[in-house]
Amino acid sequence: MKHLRTIILGFVVGLTLFPSVCCRAASDVATSPDGRLQLKPVAAGFVVNYSGKELFSIPTVGLGDQTSSVGTLRRVRRIKTNYTMLSGKRLHCSNRANEYAVNLTDNQRMVVRLYDDGLALRYELTGLNSVSAPKENTAFRIADGKRRWMQRWSDGYEGFFPVATSAPANGRWGYPALVEAADGVYALFTEANIERRQSASCLYSNGDVFSVVPDQNEPLISGDWHTPWRVVIVGSLADVVESTLVTDVSEPCNIDRTDWIHPGVVSWIYWANNHGSNDYNIICKYVDMAVTLHLPYVLIDAEWDEMKDGKTIEDAVSYAKSKGIKPLIWYNSSVGWVNGAPGPKYRLNKPEDRERELAWCESIGVVGVKIDFFSGDNQMNMDYYLDLLEATARHHLLVNFHGATVPRGWQRTYPHMLSTEGVYGAEWYNNVPTFTNRAASHNATLPFTRNVIGPMDYTPCAFSDSQHPHITSHAHELALTVLFESGLQHLADRPESFLAQPEAVQQFLGHLPVVWDETLLLDGYPGEYVVMARRSGKTWYIAGINGTDEPKTINVPQARLPKKLHAEQSFLDSGDKQNPWVINTVDAIPATVDCVPRGGFVFVAK
Repeated sequence: MKHLRTIILGFVVGLTLFPSVCCRAASDVATSPDGRLQLKPVAAGFVVNYSGKELFSIPTVGLGDQTSSVGTLRRVRRIKTNYTMLSGKRLHCSNRANEYAVNLTDNQRMVVRLYDDGLALRYELTGLNSVSAPKENTAFRIADGKRRWMQRWSDGYEGFFPVATSAPANGRWGYPALVEAADGVYALFTEANIERRQSASCLYSNGDVFSVVPDQNEPLISGDWHTPWRVVIVGSLADVVESTLVTDVSEPCNIDRTDWIHPGVVSWIYWANNHGSNDYNIICKYVDMAVTLHLPYVLIDAEWDEMKDGKTIEDAVSYAKSKGIKPLIWYNSSVGWVNGAPGPKYRLNKPEDRERELAWCESIGVVGVKIDFFSGDNQMNMDYYLDLLEATARHHLLVNFHGATVPRGWQRTYPHMLSTEGVYGAEWYNNVPTFTNRAASHNATLPFTRNVIGPMDYTPCAFSDSQHPHITSHAHELALTVLFESGLQHLADRPESFLAQPEAVQQFLGHLPVVWDETLLLDGYPGEYVVMARRSGKTWYIAGINGTDEPKTINVPQARLPKKLHAEQSFLDSGDKQNPWVINTVDAIPATVDCVPRGGFVFVAK
């Protein structure tokens, strides 16, 4: 592959700037290129309107001990962005924006970009001399009565998104946060493009005001510095789900070569065998399953450093390679859960240890690493993530972060970061009984919330039970492999369960794409149901789930799909626990599907 710094397309951004005339008159209202999104200065902040509807306000802005008065907005330039991703909801991404700037103090400038599908703002400081990162004053006022789906903050972002019409006072909330800001218009709040010398932020509520609060950032800063982008995706539910705004404002690819990066489906041990990765014979069963299902990868999870019966990780890696399966292995980050946690530990923290360990991985044929148990969003963790991403790139290792923060655009800058947990996923069937009754509604919420902002290692598709049972249907579970986007799609179930499924299901999993040329939301509402269509090459996968405990007839709108689309196969629920599948060769996608409680469906079409 050609050196990526020498081509325009690929993973380097194609960015066209059209500077505005320097003497351009100031504007009272900033607008997106299509004119629908407007930012109007008021007092010390702004009001955000969309298609004439007021969505929310930004009552305060700026950095420092005092809130800043908003000065004159001046359009700086028009931005048109085109770039290509290796994985994600869309391979070719494009967007456009009007960029505005306003000087808040002598050395502080606020930059605002208004895109057709949302806004991004950040602060830029100059001439700093060994100072702490200043307090941020950005806040969003979200009126009571507006429906919102928000999760309580935790360092691993593993929580539900319960629907509410108000937020408890003094709550701490993680990104992303979805709000039905006006009738039929939604706003999803998040951030993007964390760089060195920066911490990540979250939202703190006080009544109807949600303040952006960066986590701890200890190093003193000199020279020029800026905050990450504070991002709000705006529009219909389809606009939100299909948006690439998080990567649009993130830095282009920072890797010289990408020909070694191959997304794919993974055979995964932990869900059914928590301690299976210290057992060579169990590992071999998952390798053999990957061979049968034609999966490219196997993940050898925690405790491989304590292999039993005289076997070693080198033996397990050699067996996988001998079968044509590429192995990924697990590490404890050793900054979060350490005492009482599984290993291996302390192998990646020091630069010299990290280089030695990752070079060893590369030398024995390991192709990727899963790194687990981080400790929050502070600057130390952010720099550690970046250290790991840069080191793994040097050694051509794919990356999956677990027990980690949510994606904030690194999937564009470091495209070998193919997945991140940051989600309350199927792993929780191992831990608590809570997930059983809430999983269906939660699954129907994630496409509108967490998965909007980047790859999500939910570990879908379990037909059997783990420590706690699941009550979602077989077709519901299969649909999750399409609905949930992840560059490494880990299949949760045990070999005996997958290999007992009908041949058509096994073939489906063996041909399952994880790289999508196009993603469309066809219908849905958070927590109730969702229908999505994803295209890989000429093949479309249309999947839907019922998030409720009642039978539901789900519409499958097809106006946005190709007119001559020919369905080839359908996977539906029978409602019979003994014979759960209805698998047919079909000529057309139906206009509606009658779903059983917590059911689902998948259609494959060309």
